[in-house]
Amino acid sequence: MKRSLFVLGCSVALLLYGCANLTSKGGGDNAATGKGGGKGKGKRGDAAVPVTVAKVRTMEVPVEIQVIGTVEPYSTVMLKAQVGGEIRSVHFREGDSVKSGDLLFTIDPRTLDAEVRRIEANLARDQAVLKQGEANLNRDLGQESNARTQAERYDKLTREGVISKEMNDNVQSNAKALAEAVKASRASLESIKAQIDANRAALDAQKILLSYTKVYSPVSGRTGAILSKPGNIVTPNVTELVSINQVQPVYVSFAVPEAHLASIRRHAGKRLPVYATPDDGADLKQNGALTFIDNAVDVSTGTIRLKATFANSANALWPGQFVRVVLQLERRANSIVIPNQAVQSGQEGQFVYVISERNTAEVRPVTVGARVAEDMVIEKGLAVEETIVTDGHLRLSPGARIQIREGGRGPGGGKKKQQPSE
Repeated sequence: MKRSLFVLGCSVALLLYGCANLTSKGGGDNAATGKGGGKGKGKRGDAAVPVTVAKVRTMEVPVEIQVIGTVEPYSTVMLKAQVGGEIRSVHFREGDSVKSGDLLFTIDPRTLDAEVRRIEANLARDQAVLKQGEANLNRDLGQESNARTQAERYDKLTREGVISKEMNDNVQSNAKALAEAVKASRASLESIKAQIDANRAALDAQKILLSYTKVYSPVSGRTGAILSKPGNIVTPNVTELVSINQVQPVYVSFAVPEAHLASIRRHAGKRLPVYATPDDGADLKQNGALTFIDNAVDVSTGTIRLKATFANSANALWPGQFVRVVLQLERRANSIVIPNQAVQSGQEGQFVYVISERNTAEVRPVTVGARVAEDMVIEKGLAVEETIVTDGHLRLSPGARIQIREGGRGPGGGKKKQQPSE
């Protein structure tokens, strides 16, 4: 019995020794791997987050309004025939650029030319009649002068009793008749002169009509479709021939919210610059100036209509085209700017990560302004020379330690090499 108890005690002791040895080995493994109760490398959240940073800086930024506008021709002319007749020829092709004074159409001039020659013939006849009337007047004036002298002499002789009263009366009557003949000749001359003036006016009018048979371009611009081809009969002031759009210079019309009206009017005396860019490329950006502010706000849309004038020397802007318009009101100096990618959005608004003196990330709410190329204007929330995070936001949290990547800017402004994680 005693021997059996001794053997059983020895067995239990060996079993307990084996369990203790196995437990000791398991604890060693945990210590080596960082699991269990031993000390490991630490939690992942305690590691520094690699980020790229930049300094808050100031620069002069433009204050702009960006909208969509429409290109309008500087002027549009619809040419109509001013005389009737057949179109004999067209001297341009559809869509051509023409200059002011270029010949565009020729209308059959033969009828009007014949009428000009008829009036010229009548004018020549009247001028001949005028010369004849002037000769008759000179003759009558001579006879009237002689008769008046003779009448004065006979009147004196009659008072002296040399000749009879009857003879004197005949002489006086003849002198009066010749005086009336002079008046008639003068009146005839005035009538002939009036007729000549009328014929000259008719000739001038007819020559003007004849000149309308050649249709010239009144402006420089680009032609549209030809509406009346050669061989068509046109009606004066009714038949349309072609439209011409003047595109050098050209207007860009756009509307801005009425909230900007006071600022626009305040700066309008400075000839505000306007930039227009077609949708087919930023390399076609055109420079112009604000030249028109409408006299009333559109109550249905709450906007004010504006127009800018562009030289359009390269014909980059086309009538009817939609363009991106930038109206620059002023340039504001010492504006705080940071890279666009530094601004993040959260449930409480926009914010940036600022690097503290302890080399940790702090959340800073900001009020953003206009975007300028790759930068964003910050109206409120940052100070000059503060350091902000521009890349690596996904792993950041408030208070996290940061590790500046190679080439990034450190809090002190210099480059900082990558540090090993603790």
